[in-house]
Amino acid sequence: MTTIIDTQEGLEMYNLLRLKSALKLEVAGMKHSSGKSVYAHVKRRFGFKGSKESVLQQLINYINTTYGVDFVK
Repeated sequence: MTTIIDTQEGLEMYNLLRLKSALKLEVAGMKHSSGKSVYAHVKRRFGFKGSKESVLQQLINYINTTYGVDFVK
């Protein structure tokens, strides 16, 4: 099954979920790519503070609050 994301909100949500998934990898001690850390990118982009685990939780809360969902864990 193919899902087509064709709205600005859908693309923003996709990018946030992509960041969340990459940050979860970093929390587990893995890297998503050889480039810069997603942790640093998320902290800079959203102004979050704290450890990787704390920033991940802040990002999840941001997604759930911004989009009015509670399925993102």
